[in-house]
Amino acid sequence: MSGQTQALRTAPERTALVIGAGGSFGLHATLALIGHGWQVRALVRDPAKAAARHGQRLPVQWVRGDAMNPAEVAEAARGAQVIVHAVNPPGYRNWAGTVLPMLASTIAAAKAEGARIVLPGTVYNFAPDSGPMIREDAPQQPVTRKGKIRAEMERMLRAASEEGARALVLRAGDFFGPAAPNSALAWLTLRTKGRVTGVFKPGPASVGHAFAYLPDMVEAMARLLDCEADLASYEVFHFRGHWLQGDNSLAAAVRRATGRPQRVLPFPVPMLWALAPFNETFREMLEMLYLWRRPIGLDNSKLVAFLGAEPHTDLDSAVRAALTDLETAPAEPAAAVRPVLA
Repeated sequence: MSGQTQALRTAPERTALVIGAGGSFGLHATLALIGHGWQVRALVRDPAKAAARHGQRLPVQWVRGDAMNPAEVAEAARGAQVIVHAVNPPGYRNWAGTVLPMLASTIAAAKAEGARIVLPGTVYNFAPDSGPMIREDAPQQPVTRKGKIRAEMERMLRAASEEGARALVLRAGDFFGPAAPNSALAWLTLRTKGRVTGVFKPGPASVGHAFAYLPDMVEAMARLLDCEADLASYEVFHFRGHWLQGDNSLAAAVRRATGRPQRVLPFPVPMLWALAPFNETFREMLEMLYLWRRPIGLDNSKLVAFLGAEPHTDLDSAVRAALTDLETAPAEPAAAVRPVLA
């Protein structure tokens, strides 16, 4: 596999389109693809603004377009072998009304090009009692609106893989890392004058919760794409990431990363209920609280068997990099700790 991987990495014709390159996953995916030798295009509404914001950090071709416009996505995807679908509606507003049409645009473009779609998946597809470690082929029985949409997205991709496109779904727990201002780690930490001073606890510490450090996850994605010849037309892999439970809690990790005592605070559920009628984000947070009260993790046996190992940064280094970024808000995610590769 190493010879094939080296050949793929040096192939000049490998082109990827990233839709949502300005978001947390999309940004890190773009960096990983560049690191693996891909030529990357990024579909954005305002190329000049994106180029000015990201500077030389992302040597990509910025392409003007709207993910809701199939013709613009198709034009941007011309000649691409991979389309990373990492787009979400601004502010996650009208998620239900925009997510599926945006994916439909990507699917149409992938069919036309015979490209592989990469979708960062979640655990939302599964029922609360699915178990602490879920395999890729476990039944999908979503109980939330967002979970049902996620399951439909994967169904659409499977169907597309039988009609000329290919698909890779990499499911993971809650994302965190540098340059991820909307991550679970961001909204679970209390910051006072820019410094993290407390951690909110949405559920019992005895209940495990899955987290995925973004640089690790996108490295796994890039390594999978390096092995395209060994992938089926439709593939699903589980990324285990970090499983936090008991003494190995998020609060403990934040204490170690900051070197400071941290207050552990109850999650403000009553306040969220009061504001939910006026705030879609708060409604979404309440709907997903079950993930903190039931153990839902991902079995990565298939990924490990395929790659040999899952890229993995130790928890303290990963949390430290993410918190440093949150506290200092640097212009670039230069503090990202790269994964240890086996």
